[in-house]
Parts: sequence; structure tokens; C-alpha cells
Amino acid sequence: MLKAYCSENPTMTDLTHQVEEVANLIADAERVLIFTGAGVSTESGIPDFRGTDGIWQKYNPEDFTIQKFLSDKQVRKRQWQMLSSGDLSMSKVKPNPAHYAITDLENIGKLYGVVTQNVDGLHQKAGVSEEKVFQLHGDLSHAVCLECGHRYPMDMVAEWLNQGMEDPACHLCMGMLKPDAVLFGEQLPIKVLMESERRSRKCDVCMVLGSTLSVYPACFIPQYAAQAGAKLIIINIGPTELDHLAHIRIEGKAGDVTPAIIRGVRTRLEVKHD
Repeated sequence: MLKAYCSENPTMTDLTHQVEEVANLIADAERVLIFTGAGVSTESGIPDFRGTDGIWQKYNPEDFTIQKFLSDKQVRKRQWQMLSSGDLSMSKVKPNPAHYAITDLENIGKLYGVVTQNVDGLHQKAGVSEEKVFQLHGDLSHAVCLECGHRYPMDMVAEWLNQGMEDPACHLCMGMLKPDAVLFGEQLPIKVLMESERRSRKCDVCMVLGSTLSVYPACFIPQYAAQAGAKLIIINIGPTELDHLAHIRIEGKAGDVTPAIIRGVRTRLEVKHD
């Protein structure tokens, strides 16, 4: 198996060769699965959760359990404040070049799906079809009613909070609202997880962007793809837990490398059609 690792200080020739190799693989593939992690979100200015400057350095993770959320109004109040105007507010964040490159991949007919650990909703903001995005850890850009299941854009909930509502309720049934992300103590959404696994086993290429692949069970998705025979591409700053399975491993930022790859895919497809 070919493994093209970048050195710590890769030459432009090395990186160009790797980008061309990945572009060839994607141009020849029918089903490309993208797996994105926190590294893609941080390139949009969103703090990660586990890093040295991450969310859990500022806040107590125990306040983010489903049990605390349901039982403690003050915990809910703090979370809503964070989501509406604090560290977890997604209203002003924008997609970065990696997000738009993935959208371009869908536009050229190669995207089989996006499985993401991220909860920011930026893939949809960038234009990827909702039905092709599988958010394993939920979505902080929306709130959901725990009674009837109706979803509200977080911007709408933020307006209610700004108007003085401290503990927002569903306008349809008055049920309790919760951020539509997976809190500690909650199961991952089973339908999303099952569909992600199914697509991982049927894709031709699985490209990982911005993840150390150390969070379970999410990191099983690229592993399943590689075990099923897909070419595994990993683009990340720093080592990952699945580097040993990578067909091509590129050291770099997703927002720098992915657009170059997709431009290469377009060029190859245009040549094929001439």
C-alpha cells in the first residue's frame, strides 16, 4: 500500500505530488465520503473542546450532562447564555475554504456524504445538502423540543433570550427546549450513526479532515471505510490514531489543502470530458 507522508517540513514538490495523487483518486472514484473533526471548525474561529485553550478549560464538563440540564434551571440558563452570545454562539461564524471545497465536491457529483464530529452546522451553511450531512454529535445551530421534536434555529432562540426569556420553551407544545447537540450522558443519534457506518462501508474514498481520530465511536467510521477497501486519505496537523491505515497522509490545514485537491479534481474531470 502506498503511503505518502509529508515530513515535518515538506517541500512544495512533496505536497504538490500528494495533492495530485488525492485528486486522481477522487476523480476516479464514484462515492467519496468526507469525515471532519474539530480542526475544520477551529479554522473558522470556533474554539475546540479538548485543546489547551478549549471550552473545557473554561467550563466544567459536568455542567453539560443531560441530567444536569434537565434538573437544574441555573445550568440551563448558563448554557443558553453561552449558546446565544457566548463561547458557543454559532450565529456569526462562517464557513472556511475547507467547507466550500466540500460543497464544490458535491457540485461535481462526487460527494457521497459528510460525517462530522462538529456541531456548528457550517457544512450546511456552506451549501452542502442537508440530507448528505451526518452530524454524529448533533447540531448547536438548532434547538429541539424534548416533547414534540420540533426544531428551532438557534438565532430565533437567541432573540427570545434577548427579550428576557431565561428558560425557553417550545411555542407549539410548551415542552422544554434543549440544544440539539449530544450532551454527556446522551446516546449518539442512532439513525445518523447507522447511516454513517453504512456509507463508510460503501465508499471508494474516505477523506479525513482536521481530526486526530481519537474520539470513539466516531473514529470507527474512517476505520470501517479502510477495512472495507476504501482509500483512506488523512489531512491533519499532527499525528492521528489511524495514520497506519492511511493510503495518503498529508500534514496541513484542511482549508489550505482541500481546495487545491478539489481544483485538481475539476481539472481532471474537464480533461476526461473533452
